[in-house]
Amino acid sequence: MDWYSKLVATLKVLLPLIALALLSTLFLLSRTVDPVSTIPFADEDVRDRMEQQQITGPFFSGATESGDSLSFSAAKLTTSTNNRNEATDVTAKVDMVDGTRIDLVADVARLNLVASKMDLSGNVVITTSTGFKIASDALMANLETATLTSPGQVQAQSGFGDLTAGQMIMSGSRGGGPSQLVFTNGVKLVYDPKQTDE
Repeated sequence: MDWYSKLVATLKVLLPLIALALLSTLFLLSRTVDPVSTIPFADEDVRDRMEQQQITGPFFSGATESGDSLSFSAAKLTTSTNNRNEATDVTAKVDMVDGTRIDLVADVARLNLVASKMDLSGNVVITTSTGFKIASDALMANLETATLTSPGQVQAQSGFGDLTAGQMIMSGSRGGGPSQLVFTNGVKLVYDPKQTDE
């Protein structure tokens, strides 16, 4: 038997013994874990969760009297002790009877389900199937009539140029008529003929 065969035979025995010794030291030297201390909640987080009801990933849908369909989803919905509903990372969709589609996103939404109203704030962006992309800091929504109102300035991009306005009202279908998008209070339009040609 040459030296190479002896080395291989020795390593076949020695290497498993070394591996076993290393594994045993892992168990012998490991610290005991206190399961209570590893819970990743601070006292304040626990208190907030006890005071507020919380739903993760809420979704609801419905329709207006005119037949426009609405859907709403969010990352989280909390209800405080005074019945204030607040949702974060909000996505909403409105499909009008006349075929117009509205997609809406916002950072925060405060809902008053009794009054069928929703106030949106923080990076509110509306995208319509008619080619408008509208940005605003705040938006008020009437869920019964599918009406969206911006109390402050809006900036919009469209197929014919960019515009700014002091206020915007987007109303749903009424009496079988089409939906309407109205800009008021100091409307400024930068017309771009290249966009209309495309």
